[in-house]
Amino acid sequence: MTFKAVYLQKGESAASTATLDTLDDSVLDDNPLAEGDVLLRIRHSTLNYKDGLAITGRAPVVRKWPMVAGIDGAGEVIESADSRWKPGELVFINGWGLGETHWGCLAEKARLPGRWLQRVPPTFSTADCMSIGTAGYTAMLCCMALQRQGVRPEDGEILVTGATGGVGTFAISLLSANGYTVVASTGKAEEGEFLKALGASSVIDRETLSAPAKPLQKERWAGVIDSVGSHTLANACAQTQYGGAVAACGLAQGMDLATTVAPFILRAVSLLGVDSVMCPMARREEAWARLAAEMDRDKLARITNTISLDEVLETASRFGAGGLKGRTIVVV
Repeated sequence: MTFKAVYLQKGESAASTATLDTLDDSVLDDNPLAEGDVLLRIRHSTLNYKDGLAITGRAPVVRKWPMVAGIDGAGEVIESADSRWKPGELVFINGWGLGETHWGCLAEKARLPGRWLQRVPPTFSTADCMSIGTAGYTAMLCCMALQRQGVRPEDGEILVTGATGGVGTFAISLLSANGYTVVASTGKAEEGEFLKALGASSVIDRETLSAPAKPLQKERWAGVIDSVGSHTLANACAQTQYGGAVAACGLAQGMDLATTVAPFILRAVSLLGVDSVMCPMARREEAWARLAAEMDRDKLARITNTISLDEVLETASRFGAGGLKGRTIVVV
């Protein structure tokens, strides 16, 4: 038996290659990079920003070789040595090092540890879970972080950077559904109406945030969800109101952060780190329960683009070139 997979390899040179290969089922057996007690038939996966970087080799995402790409997956249990999962059950997975240190789910089959899996909610399909995927789940973790910090709708505007990306589009939708006034930052002025349809009250040009930051600026934001990093995150912190909070989850502009302690010690601003990869299961389950209850299906449809496994390599080449928006799910 064989299966198709987006297969990443690295030879003696520094360059990596990505191909859609047909692999023998035996490569999943006794393979330390495909360790697990549950075998899945993948129905749907996703193409995330991190997947794009790994497939194109633009950043050192992959840490073990050879690798099967794909940080998200959803499908049907084929066989299981974990008593929690039975053949035929529908499950999904986000993160846990998939596509980095463990073979991922841009493939027709995947062997995974049962402790990493979650059951597809009764109101969702495998396609719904992947339409949300790591991006939507991360956006919900950011919303939860702001709310735990006490940021309320009546406190003022919430800034969402990288607004047309996966995390950004979900953050706008989720925040607006909870009564927050959302300001979207984007470099795509032509997408203004799209962002307002998701729930943004206004849209600003990302260039207003992308230059080196002054230590303190005019207070504007009650909270921020940032997936961009670098100067954008520094400016966001410098513009956050007294007692406000900034949830940081990405590095699309860069992983540097040239700022000062001024916002934190003079305005009591909180910088909240949000990680979705190794997030504990209890918090994952809370986030997904809220997504099942709060995600607007019409907005989910607006955010989602669908491709086949055969289209993954070409689509990945467009990451970083401004050619993609929202979420890209892969029908496997």
